Amino acid sequence: FCYPNAGLPNAMGGYDDTPAQMASDISPFAKDGLINAVGGCCGTGPEHIKAIGEMAAGYKPRKVPVVENIMRTSGLEPHLYKPDVNDHRKTFINIGERCNVAGSILYKKAIVDGDYDKALAIAKKQVEQGADWLDINMDDGLIDAVSAMTKFVNLLVSEPDVAKVPFMIDSSKFHVVEAGLKCAQGKCIVNSISLKEGEEEFIRRAKVVKMYGAAVVVMAFDESGQAATCDEKVRMCQRGYKILVEKVGFNPEDIVFDPNILTIGTGMEEHNNYAVDFINACREIKRVCPGSKISGGVSNIAFSFRGNEAVRRGFHSAFLHHACAAGMDMGIVNAQQVIADEYSKLDKELLEYIEDVLLNRCSNATERMLEFAATLEPKCHPTAVKRKGQAPPPFVASPKTDAKPADYNPIAPPKNPSKVPIYKTMKESMKQSAAFGVLDKQMKKRIMVIDGAMGTMVQRKKLVEKDFRGTQFVKHTHDLKGNNDILVVTRPDIITDIHEQYLAAGADIIETNSFSGTSIAQADYELQAYDEVFRINKCAAQLAKAACVKFTAKDPSKPRFAAGAIGPTNRTLSVSPSVENPAYRACTFDEVVSAYYDQCCGLVAGGCDLFLVETIFDTLNAKAALFAIDKFFEEKGCKIPVMVSGTIVDNSGRTLSGQTNEAFWISVSHAKPFAVGLNCALGAGDMYKYVANLSKCCDCYVFCYPNAGLPN
Repeated sequence: FCYPNAGLPNAMGGYDDTPAQMASDISPFAKDGLINAVGGCCGTGPEHIKAIGEMAAGYKPRKVPVVENIMRTSGLEPHLYKPDVNDHRKTFINIGERCNVAGSILYKKAIVDGDYDKALAIAKKQVEQGADWLDINMDDGLIDAVSAMTKFVNLLVSEPDVAKVPFMIDSSKFHVVEAGLKCAQGKCIVNSISLKEGEEEFIRRAKVVKMYGAAVVVMAFDESGQAATCDEKVRMCQRGYKILVEKVGFNPEDIVFDPNILTIGTGMEEHNNYAVDFINACREIKRVCPGSKISGGVSNIAFSFRGNEAVRRGFHSAFLHHACAAGMDMGIVNAQQVIADEYSKLDKELLEYIEDVLLNRCSNATERMLEFAATLEPKCHPTAVKRKGQAPPPFVASPKTDAKPADYNPIAPPKNPSKVPIYKTMKESMKQSAAFGVLDKQMKKRIMVIDGAMGTMVQRKKLVEKDFRGTQFVKHTHDLKGNNDILVVTRPDIITDIHEQYLAAGADIIETNSFSGTSIAQADYELQAYDEVFRINKCAAQLAKAACVKFTAKDPSKPRFAAGAIGPTNRTLSVSPSVENPAYRACTFDEVVSAYYDQCCGLVAGGCDLFLVETIFDTLNAKAALFAIDKFFEEKGCKIPVMVSGTIVDNSGRTLSGQTNEAFWISVSHAKPFAVGLNCALGAGDMYKYVANLSKCCDCYVFCYPNAGLPN
């Protein structure tokens, strides 16, 4: 859907688009089959809605497309992962490892010293050098992990060159993971959860991850310990997959398994087959867990060879070559190195020794590798090996013992694999309100009409302080003029009249006068107390619902709906109000969730038919609203339709917090909104291409309500 402004504001802050002009500007949206609902935002009145409705009646609604089910994550920009089934190495996701305190000594020192500018520079360099995602980990005894995670992610989202990529929030402590998720507006990846603490805790954490809209990494760990053999890895991952798909309702495309890349070349015989076990497990997990992905910490494989660059990096490249051939999708790596150390360019003599160890081709492979490594310059590269000394003698390794035959291939696919299990996708068990069925029927049949601006209509009344105070707030200690939401209490006659004017003009959906009805926004007027916020929202919903009931009774064939308007608040979770301190936030995610939850309580008590989370200039605020709504539904045991509307602030095509509209959609799609759209900031003409993009990538209804042009 869409509901633009009536153009752009004029020199006095007004909007000049006439009803006929605005309807004409919006007509391409309907003609090209982009929308299921349309309305108006700033500068629009009943006359605009009447003209828009009459125009829309001549066109068929958009047909909801079947969107390919692939892994979608986002930062400021979308990241769409569609593996090349013939060459996983070509589409491999490089996850930057150097913002992990276990992956970079320089990064750890920067965090411990409080030098966040240096830590930010490390993050930025990784993205510049090819990292597709960024792994962030603060697990160290010298670091307050929650505080550090919060500060660093807040800092990262303020740096567009870094924030454009998705973040992997990495911690063995789940409360630290949550701290990171509360700071990122994009669709993140959680690293990780496991069955180590039992199935009940696994399910609880998975549900929380899902509420934040993140993908999830599942470690091959259960109550018995860490998986080491191929069979253990497959068994644990398949168990986790079945639980996530059948009991939590996770999209298989958002499930990533880490079957544990364990260190080889340690001198311990029981470690010799670890790489082979991982590679074979990759293939089998991908086969028996359709849609899932495989990841791992690649540096673990050659940990015993640290200090020798050619050997260590050569192991990484060779391991990735074979693991990707078996289906590995991504890994935590030094992106610059794995791009440079292409398998085909590795020194052939070095590669022979590496693969003897990697594939466990002889019992003394590690000893032979160490002998050869001792002849190399420690800092040389695996693609340009340098021997020690001016003219080193030819190297002759010890003879192989228990050598496997030349045609030995321990990672060949099995000839007769078992059948792929059938999984039962979790069905929606929560009760849905009757509005779902009625709205769905109407949107399939015609382009529905949303009302116009409430603020525009209130301004026409030229109200004074007395009107806003009414009899209820005569002695209130703060000025109330400008607090339009309070009019549902002090001047319900005016709000009812505006609702009825829009309904008479043909609106199918009217919004409650509760755009600023949160405790955060009402604090500007000293009305943040729960009772006051609840009263505002309940009264707003009652007035809108009563008007809808009245007009539906007049014409039952045209049902009307009261949408509980949930605005963005006057605080932003992704942008600092302080230029000097970009990591600072004026409020927390939890505070915003609490404010939205209270608003939901009042709106539903007043009888609203659906929620409309609108004018989203910061996607993290919207995610907080959706988190609160999800929590509200879970506690009440019933859900109503949710519509979500973002705001593209200018012709850059981005929200105020920097996201493209497709990245915005990916970030909120986990809530499975009934409809998604755009409103405000732009007139219809400027909004067209962004609505067209949403229409293409969204698998739900689409709407818009533009401004009446641009301000004069």
